[in-house]
Amino acid sequence: MAEILQVEDFVSRLQSENPVLIDVRSESEFYNGRIPGAVNLPLLNDEHRKEVGITYKQKGRSQAVEKGFELVGGKFIDFVKAAKKIISEQQTILLYCWRGGMRSNIMSWVLETAGIRTVLLKGGYKNYRRWALKQFEVQRKLIVIGGKTGSGKTFLLNELAKRGEQTLDLEALANHRGSAYGAIGKPPQPRQEHFENLIAYYLSKTNPELPLWIENESRKVGSLQIPNPLFDRMMNSPLIEVVIRDEERVQRILDEYGKFSVEELRANTVKLERSLGGARLKEALQLLDEKNLTGWIKLMLTYYDKTYQYGLSLRNQEKNFQIEINYDNMNEIFQSLISEKEKIFSTQLVASAQ
Repeated sequence: MAEILQVEDFVSRLQSENPVLIDVRSESEFYNGRIPGAVNLPLLNDEHRKEVGITYKQKGRSQAVEKGFELVGGKFIDFVKAAKKIISEQQTILLYCWRGGMRSNIMSWVLETAGIRTVLLKGGYKNYRRWALKQFEVQRKLIVIGGKTGSGKTFLLNELAKRGEQTLDLEALANHRGSAYGAIGKPPQPRQEHFENLIAYYLSKTNPELPLWIENESRKVGSLQIPNPLFDRMMNSPLIEVVIRDEERVQRILDEYGKFSVEELRANTVKLERSLGGARLKEALQLLDEKNLTGWIKLMLTYYDKTYQYGLSLRNQEKNFQIEINYDNMNEIFQSLISEKEKIFSTQLVASAQ
């Protein structure tokens, strides 16, 4: 008989071992939101669920169950073969459905009968969602990296992670760089529900007693919204603004976006017509048509810098700090950031003790 775990133990097993995680819900349910790392092996696909649902409404539960077995009973061997393709001999399969009910229990019975060990999630995905949303309520010591467009905030966040600091890269989880051009060269963004699942899962692996670095973002990253409790905490957390020379900012943007086609850059620039105004948009498009990317970047920065300054003005100025950096010396940058972090949190400790 399969083991059944509470959500906390289920997630802990996922993070500490190397199991295969299977979501047995339909493809549309899976697409909308899932436990990170899951693969989809639907017991009932979308069309099957529709048929079972119609039968339930017209003839009741018993007939609906019979219809379900009629639709999938002949596919049990296919489920076993599919499972064996994705597991090694010693691996266990963790699996779940919507509420930890019939679908996951049937799939578990099929796989266990075939000699494959399974573990079930009590309460299913619905329970995981409750757990995920609770992660945003946990008190965390955030420290925000700010800076104008082209300052290398994401680069610094990744460097801090390489050096052992706790970080949360929202743009990586959202498949978006956070600007009007942020989707270029990126895979499609996840659905909002799955974006929240990804953040929650990542947060659960961090220590809330230690500082967590996060990049300064607006409320939305592309089409996705940062969960309100997390965004509110970001807005009220200390921010370290990194300052570099404008020439270096332009070059960093050129290095990142210069590899994309003028057509892609042009299409995304047009989306900013309302913000830029007709005259500035016309000038920006002309610079792109002339392949004058440096001129185009400088023009666009006049808009982005104003937007950044406005966002900065909404924050508590007493919690905003600034350091000038030079990318020629990464060790010096790292030491400056860590030194600033230590000053910020030592000051907070003193304040809380008074």
